[in-house]
Amino acid sequence: GSDFAPANEGDPTLRGLSRSTSIPIPHHARLVPRPPRAALRHDTRTRSTRADCPWTSVQVRRRLLLLGGPPAPGSRERCRDAYDAGLFTPYGSLGALSADSFTTLSHPVFPGVSVRIKKSGGFCDNTVSSYTGYIDIEARHIFFYFFESRSDPAADDVIFWTNGGPGCSSSLGLFMELGPCRVLDADGPKFHPQSWNANANLFFVDQPIGVGFSYADFGEAVGTTEDGAKDMARFVFVFFEHFSQFKGRPFHMTGESYGVSWGRYVPVFAAEVYDQNARLLEDGYTPINLTSVMIGNGITDFYTQMSSSFDMMCTPASLPPLLSISWTVLQIPRCEARLKKSCVDSYDYTDCAEANSFCSQYIKQPFYKADRNPYDISKECNATNRAENLCYPLTAHIRNFLSRPDVRKTLGVDAALDGTRSSAAHVAGLLERGVRVLIYVGTYDWSCNWVGNERWTRGLEWSGREAFAGQALRPWSSAGGTRAGLVREARGLTFLTVEGAGHMVPYDKPEESLDMLQRWLAGKSF
Repeated sequence: GSDFAPANEGDPTLRGLSRSTSIPIPHHARLVPRPPRAALRHDTRTRSTRADCPWTSVQVRRRLLLLGGPPAPGSRERCRDAYDAGLFTPYGSLGALSADSFTTLSHPVFPGVSVRIKKSGGFCDNTVSSYTGYIDIEARHIFFYFFESRSDPAADDVIFWTNGGPGCSSSLGLFMELGPCRVLDADGPKFHPQSWNANANLFFVDQPIGVGFSYADFGEAVGTTEDGAKDMARFVFVFFEHFSQFKGRPFHMTGESYGVSWGRYVPVFAAEVYDQNARLLEDGYTPINLTSVMIGNGITDFYTQMSSSFDMMCTPASLPPLLSISWTVLQIPRCEARLKKSCVDSYDYTDCAEANSFCSQYIKQPFYKADRNPYDISKECNATNRAENLCYPLTAHIRNFLSRPDVRKTLGVDAALDGTRSSAAHVAGLLERGVRVLIYVGTYDWSCNWVGNERWTRGLEWSGREAFAGQALRPWSSAGGTRAGLVREARGLTFLTVEGAGHMVPYDKPEESLDMLQRWLAGKSF
């Protein structure tokens, strides 16, 4: 009779823990809203074959163990009735989509969500099929790219990528870092051999509303990251239901900076996918096979990360110090005390913002006076370049390329703030549920530096904390045998540095980043 139900009752990953064991799982992950059963009974339309009922897939059955066992009583019958009803027919093949106009897809489980999608030709890479479109959720319209794998699209994993900012378009990740092509100059896209779609299907999503080509009617917007997470989880479900060749494939959520900064996007999105899976299983649908999250140069715990910025400036953490150690000794206690009082011990948006502002004036101002690139401290960057192109002139070429009318027509582009809080608990919750987590960081990044990321991962409260923290950092090497950085891994959590890389690891070290990705997707140790 309740509107909520426990999502993780009987989770085998929690067995053997004492009643006093503290496991920081976020509030929204504990209580899961049930979809209206009446609406599902009368409106649900699913495919006419039962081949993809969740208990028929060995791979998904294994995932069920992490969700607390087999489908709930009655879900087998609901799935059989729904699949046999023939009221919903999946679109079937991506290749059948039109290049001239959008095809609109929907699913009755989420009646307010639809997906407009079209073929987008070879605007980026002629060797693979590419698609673009919008996730339409009432008055919100979220733009996305989808590229099939260069290897085996029907069998390879699926990766979801989002950039950070907040407010940074994922087109930067696509055209500057890890996409099938790069726009490095005024001549337009060039083939990128180290693209992450070498062995995986690849999503790039412009979110939240107002980022890149995403927009809203009547000024509507997403208020919090948690609201945006629901949009993303529903989109992936609808997409997989219509293009069933991707159902059950390992699904990895990844991003960088505010894509994971303060842990907001990727950990929160992944937690929502996991919670949505519980509801889908209960009603007989195939869950999304959430396999791992990858966090690149993020600030998942801002309290730790803020003070570690002093380490990057005043100690030889990566390069020779920019400021004297006496500056650090003076400022760190003052900064940490304010952050702890207003952002950690108790959270108040205004007080926390003031504490951040206080710390920033003693961190950012001295750093910027040194005219260094905050995303790669091995390089110089003055105030003019920071304001115009984020210290990377090629961003202007990307912006100009995407502003061309012919490119916008090919993509089908329409004519037409969340607070900073630590989300380490979301990462802990995912680990407790059996989802692997990779934290990778370029050692030359100052804005989201490796020192702070190493500290918060080592201090993360979860059942594997002692096993993880007990492992020493050790070198890891690329496929060619060259030292690539340091790594610590245990119980599904991996922290990894990429030496010589800045904030955008795939841009600075494309070969090493692709090698990292392929080993991670294959489940290999570093």
